[in-house]
Amino acid sequence: MKKAVIAAGVAAMLSASVQADVIGLYVGGQYWDNDASGVFGDGPNADDQEDFGLKGDGQSSFHIAFEHPIPLIPNIKIASTTLDTTGNAVIDSDFGFGDTVTGEVDSVFDVSYVDYTLYYEVFSNDLLAFDFGITGRDISGDIVVTEVDNMANSTDTEFSAIIPMLYVKTVIGLPFTGFNVFAEGNIISYDDSTLQDYQVGIAYELLDNMAIDLDIQLGYRSVDMELSDIDDFYSDIKFDGVFLGAIAHF
Repeated sequence: MKKAVIAAGVAAMLSASVQADVIGLYVGGQYWDNDASGVFGDGPNADDQEDFGLKGDGQSSFHIAFEHPIPLIPNIKIASTTLDTTGNAVIDSDFGFGDTVTGEVDSVFDVSYVDYTLYYEVFSNDLLAFDFGITGRDISGDIVVTEVDNMANSTDTEFSAIIPMLYVKTVIGLPFTGFNVFAEGNIISYDDSTLQDYQVGIAYELLDNMAIDLDIQLGYRSVDMELSDIDDFYSDIKFDGVFLGAIAHF
């Protein structure tokens, strides 16, 4: 009988630790000042991909998350990120990216994705929070490469895919300071593709009352896209840099 009572108590505590202790709505956004580097093209070999001299640029991301105390049902988070930039480079030989381009070229790299994440809270208190789950990344891109001396010679390539990824997040509170440090990421590796998106930083609790909690963030974020044959698109591109953000908890 005592063993049954103890087992029931442990099960109850584990069940309670998996989910949020209250219903909560989180809304956040970031301004991300990043650098861009890498190659892309329409084939897996080095001759099929080129460095188009992508420039660093300011990017934005937004997210909304809903947490609840119902056991076994995951929390949900939806996040949107843009990776839009331009580039200029000299292609020494004919390069077939859709159509053939050569010489000095301008490129427009418009990529965005929406993450749909289902996750559980393993721990959730002022000192330690840890989440894990699965993300479906709905990614799409439109890339235009144009010869500078012959604007009529331009190629436009589009791609899209939904990619499953592992999601993890941890927050460590710094007692009596209002600060916490955090790390969050999505990652997947399969066949010849590897996609990872992670951020680390520090946050400060600017507001804490019955109506709203507001944290401001400063951190570093990196997105690596090593994609193989996504609608005949191949890439090995990295975006990374410092971001400023804010998260409101209602």
